[in-house]
Amino acid sequence: MGATKVNTGTSESHLSLIEKIKSRKARIGVIGLGYVGLPLVIEFGKAGFDVIGFDIDEEKVKLLSEGKSYIKHIDSEKISQIKPKFTPTNDFSKLSEVDCIIICVPTPLNKYREPDLSYVFNTGKTIAKYLRKGQLVVLESTTYPGTTDEDLRKILEESGLKAGVDFFLAFSPEREDPGNKNFNTSKIPKVVGGYTPQCLEVAKTLYDQIVIKTVPVSSTKVAEATKLLENIYRAVNIALVNELKMLFDKMGIDIWEVIEAAKTKPFGFQAFYPGPGLGGHCIPIDPFYLTWKAREYDFHTRFIELAGEINTYMPYYVVQKTIDALNERGVSIKGAKILVLGLAYKKDVDDVRESPAFKIIELLEEKGAIVDYNDPYIPESPKTRMYNLSKKSVPLTEENLSKYDCVLIATDHSVYDPKFIVEHSKLIVDTRNLINGNGIYSNKVVKA
Repeated sequence: MGATKVNTGTSESHLSLIEKIKSRKARIGVIGLGYVGLPLVIEFGKAGFDVIGFDIDEEKVKLLSEGKSYIKHIDSEKISQIKPKFTPTNDFSKLSEVDCIIICVPTPLNKYREPDLSYVFNTGKTIAKYLRKGQLVVLESTTYPGTTDEDLRKILEESGLKAGVDFFLAFSPEREDPGNKNFNTSKIPKVVGGYTPQCLEVAKTLYDQIVIKTVPVSSTKVAEATKLLENIYRAVNIALVNELKMLFDKMGIDIWEVIEAAKTKPFGFQAFYPGPGLGGHCIPIDPFYLTWKAREYDFHTRFIELAGEINTYMPYYVVQKTIDALNERGVSIKGAKILVLGLAYKKDVDDVRESPAFKIIELLEEKGAIVDYNDPYIPESPKTRMYNLSKKSVPLTEENLSKYDCVLIATDHSVYDPKFIVEHSKLIVDTRNLINGNGIYSNKVVKA
């Protein structure tokens, strides 16, 4: 059952908050100062708003208070520039001091690949303690349709206040792409859905102040579904090329060459590329949110689940290709010394969320291999929800490369010199086409 919508018409608090936002007198609160929350803080600060950033991580709060960034692609200078307008804190009682609250907390999967919304719901309970009339609450964390106007609304209304009457509620999916130099937060159109028409108008007004374009939709559910569609589209197409990679490999065909040829068609084709598995917070996780929610409607999302199976299998495929390549050279996987290049989930970032490199390392070590890694952006492997590798990045030197039985390229960082890697390695398993993609061909290279 969907939530019953409330349409209260024009209210004094509704117009008052809109005027406060337009005049930059509204105070903004951002909960979760990670890859999504911190860019929002910067944009609101640049636009002249006073911003309070909330995070439970005391180290993050300390660094930000000193004007320092802990995210590679976000310069500390950007934090320093807004410092007079920005107050980072772990004191959530200050939520009562802000006019607009934006939730940017993680929405991972549990070990059964089911949605874990504990961060959102616990945040909602915290907000409910300090919620006051006339505030706007916006959820940005990716989730299944119904989270905002059903689950989160009920938690917030435990405060005794009613959504659409006493406070405003909306959903606006984050569209961050860490490391993308062409599209930052302000240049990416923002989809916004409100619990009521008033809620939508207030939320749209808020984002109008910092983004190039807002895209209003009819409900929070439509906004939630929009984000899922965007990432399911990518996940399914990546699964397609991953499956074709495995098939074409058996047929002696290079999938990368096929993609380059296909994308010369000026219509009807968009290039997607294979890899060692999906990484980042969105594509490996979001499809399963819809799959889980679909069960409520007795609907089996076969297409999405098949894509998930293929993409989840890719680290296993990479490891098997590595084992086969070593065997052909008379080297057993047990005791083999392997260097994994790249721990980040994609090139030129320090983001390890859902990175397939972790699973690849785990599988190789289970087979008895001795595994090290190099990543210029990740000097020490961080502890994640699933993994605790406790490793340090090995320097990429001639001597180090030559001592490994195999160098496995998991991430194609721009700083990696393919010629240098080929020259000093015994065997290279390339999951990103780094070597051939730079016009270098060698019998040392095996694609996976």
